Amino acid sequence: MTETKAVAETRGHAIRDTFGRTKAVIGVVHLLALPGAPQHRGGGVEAIYDRAMADAEAYLAGGCDGLIVENHGDIPFSKPDDIGPETASHMAVIADRIRREFGKPIGINVLANAAIPAFAIASAAQASFIRVNQWANAYVANEGFVEGEAARALRYRARLRADGIRVFADAHVKHGAHAITGDRPVEELVRDVAFFDADAVIATGQRTGHAADLDYIRTIAGATTLPSLVGSGVTPENVNAILGVVDAVIVASALKRDGVWWNPVDPARVRSFIAGIDR
Repeated sequence: MTETKAVAETRGHAIRDTFGRTKAVIGVVHLLALPGAPQHRGGGVEAIYDRAMADAEAYLAGGCDGLIVENHGDIPFSKPDDIGPETASHMAVIADRIRREFGKPIGINVLANAAIPAFAIASAAQASFIRVNQWANAYVANEGFVEGEAARALRYRARLRADGIRVFADAHVKHGAHAITGDRPVEELVRDVAFFDADAVIATGQRTGHAADLDYIRTIAGATTLPSLVGSGVTPENVNAILGVVDAVIVASALKRDGVWWNPVDPARVRSFIAGIDR
């Protein structure tokens, strides 16, 4: 399975085309627990929507180039086929409100690894892309055995006539063990993601907020002609070194109050983070 430069070029440049620049900064709107999730305690949904809008505004007013809307409050995460329609419904409403209010590119990530619901939400909310943690191959995650979603998801996108929604896919993703593919180098796993028609490849550390080693990031970015991103552990201290290697960063924890992912976004942290970037 090899990726040719000609094939990659037909897809355009997912970061530049989406955000109007390379070296983009994408903030993550971590949603509070949605209806149907164990930690949702009732009381209506407006508080969930209000928190999402406030976080979105803090990211974008501080200078981020776009957002990912993610159901990170729905711990413990379900496997794709166990995610109910209520999750997609509420995420579509939130994503649409954010897009209409701020007019910036947004992406959708439905945990865990739910590419088909993500495409449905992105279609309804006119989002620009989805993030998928396991696009090709398989691994053992917190949720159990997780298989790549590319074949089913791309057929679903075709049925929606939503080819304009791009796929940002992780390679060797965090929060899991990769012994199943341990006999294959990381470079080959990156090429598999590209071969299965992803539009950009994401490198991560071992868990949310954990920084990936710079040599490891170079390995992933160097294995593909697709645009590359780093999706965890980006901080004011390492962002410029990381952006020297990849095209964009996905950041959340470092921009939250006290640096804790479940806290609200801290506008002062966002402004300081963006001001420190040499783009």
